[in-house]
Amino acid sequence: MTEQTPILIQQFQLKDLDQVIEINRECLPENYPERFFRTIYSELPSAFIVAKIGEQVIGYTMARVETGLSHYSIFHRGKKGHTVSIAVKPEYRRKGIAKMLLKRSIEAMVEHGVNELFLEVRVSNDAAVNLYKNFGYEILKEIRNYYRDYESAYLMAKKVPKDKLI
Repeated sequence: MTEQTPILIQQFQLKDLDQVIEINRECLPENYPERFFRTIYSELPSAFIVAKIGEQVIGYTMARVETGLSHYSIFHRGKKGHTVSIAVKPEYRRKGIAKMLLKRSIEAMVEHGVNELFLEVRVSNDAAVNLYKNFGYEILKEIRNYYRDYESAYLMAKKVPKDKLI
């Protein structure tokens, strides 16, 4: 990738599915079946975002909107934006791509009326934790043995201000 190579951030299309699955398998220990990606896409297509150079997918994020108890108060129910997965191919990391993907996905979730955002992240993934903190997420708790390999996760969340996107 050169400085002149444009990185396109755009909504996922079904033609991108094989490349997204490949990135998921290459970058993350949590591998999802094809139908899971299709379900997430069908629920909230505008929050399933890919980063591309030409026709090559180099990163993705997918999210959904859930309804339930607030992570901040057990007395409040609402719509919550859940970042399900985000990954960037190793050779394209540290170039702001995850930041661009997350920003676009958050915008889509906020457009769907969420009043908070949340995600789970491996406690060992310092780069991701720092990215989310830079977006205003805070660690609410540690979920022990969350992942299949028994690593714990941080539950991170952020309230969505009524008058401000991010």
